[in-house]
Amino acid sequence: MTLAIAHLRTRLLAAAERRLPALTRLRRAESLPVRLDRRRIYVLPTGFGLAFTGLMFVMLLGALNYGNNPALLLTCLLGAAAGASVFFGFRSITGLALIRMRAEDAYAGVPFLLHLSFETGARARPSLRLRGADAETAFALAPHRADDIALRVVHASRGWFRTGRMRVWTEYPLGLFQLWSWLHPEAPFLVYPALESPAPPLPAGDGQHGEQLNSGASEEHAGLRDYRPADAPRLIAWKASVRHDSLLVRDVERRSGEALRLDYARLGALDTEARISRLAAWVVAAEAGQRSYALRLPNETIGPGLGARHRHACLRALALLPGAQGHAADD
Repeated sequence: MTLAIAHLRTRLLAAAERRLPALTRLRRAESLPVRLDRRRIYVLPTGFGLAFTGLMFVMLLGALNYGNNPALLLTCLLGAAAGASVFFGFRSITGLALIRMRAEDAYAGVPFLLHLSFETGARARPSLRLRGADAETAFALAPHRADDIALRVVHASRGWFRTGRMRVWTEYPLGLFQLWSWLHPEAPFLVYPALESPAPPLPAGDGQHGEQLNSGASEEHAGLRDYRPADAPRLIAWKASVRHDSLLVRDVERRSGEALRLDYARLGALDTEARISRLAAWVVAAEAGQRSYALRLPNETIGPGLGARHRHACLRALALLPGAQGHAADD
């Protein structure tokens, strides 16, 4: 039964594509900018609008039945106001253009902000709403500006993320009619792998796997930790210990000059996604600690290096390892 319904739905959609291209063309993605014109804006009465229409019909029948001219005039005025509200709503949405989309650094399973930039033209755009990517927001736009709005989005898996169709609509000014249109921008965003939390410490100490950690002549302050009996007294951070009511010591490290090596093959005890999550967490930790690192994957080695560009290259390679969602796309 379910198979028959799915088959019937596919046939109906195919027929609609042939017969009503103006209504169905937005199923396909469009390149930016996407501008809303009169041919792609649709109107339907709201529930309140239907109730208002029923009330107007009853008032009209009563006014005609009793020959009550003031009641008839009031009915006509209210009907005219309702009709005019359609044009005010139409003016608030027609000509609106989505010109840019950008996203903050996105990690699988963690909310991130998707920024959409709209060009308003010469008119103000009050009381608009946008729904897409399982999120919704309300906004208003000033005239002669390109304003940004933000959608809080969560994407569960790594790889390329596409918003799909987004619905923009308004019920301005009286809530009697809903005017809406569809946006389907072709703008993929890369979602980095989920970060393992808590992640184990960065690998180190084998001459191949990272930087040597020692306490010696070339010491650098690397943070505070609880005191252990084997710690040298000169490492005690007295001021910090007083503030925290416990004895703290300075972690120190001596750089060996060898780049930290984050190796996919060395995590054989973990499954694929767990390896990717751990390596992504190590990349972020190495950047935070300003430690040069190289990432070794089954099909490539990236680095060694340090900085935003190197971090993005490593996280991108991890995000697009086999099993990632979506298809390859250019940055």
